[in-house]
Amino acid sequence: MFDIQLRSFKDALVDPCCRHVPSFISPLHVTVTAFLCGLVSCIFATQQVVGLSLAFWALNRLLDCLDGALARHRKTASDLGGFLDLLGDFIVYSIIPIATASGYGDTSATWRAVAVLEATFHVNNFILFYVAAVAEKSQAKSAKESKELTSLMMRPALIEGLESAMIFTLMLAFPNSICTLSWTMAVLVSVGIVQRTFWVVGALAA
Repeated sequence: MFDIQLRSFKDALVDPCCRHVPSFISPLHVTVTAFLCGLVSCIFATQQVVGLSLAFWALNRLLDCLDGALARHRKTASDLGGFLDLLGDFIVYSIIPIATASGYGDTSATWRAVAVLEATFHVNNFILFYVAAVAEKSQAKSAKESKELTSLMMRPALIEGLESAMIFTLMLAFPNSICTLSWTMAVLVSVGIVQRTFWVVGALAA
């Protein structure tokens, strides 16, 4: 919901760091490291090690901000880099609720909540990429000309990157609340699905 509005704030924090990254470290190296940190965070979540899980999750978020900024700073941004960045994010996002539930909430009620949440992820991802396809077909502005945070156009909705990261952080910090947090996030994602569906229908019907 606030991703685009916070873009300038994020850039002000991250962009100066790009000058201090050694030349032998590429944006792809940062992307892969961010992904690995996300996986390690999930592993620690399954082992009920909250502190280390949060620490590696924080590293994942920091590096996820840095890779794109570094690519733009070096003028090496590419569709491949954007694809790998999003792929890593989607994998980690999908695993976090499962990892947390397996470590702390191994009950049928918890797994139902996580299953519903994962289902909303699946539908939302379809909507996101269909939005991108419609935007491309409609000759929308390129990523360089817009304020999009990713290499794909993503219509604003109630829950986006910032809100998702906040809820995932709560899951890792308060794993005993995984059931409540999963239902909450599932509802918020569902609202976003409805918002974006109305946009797609309107765009296709125009």
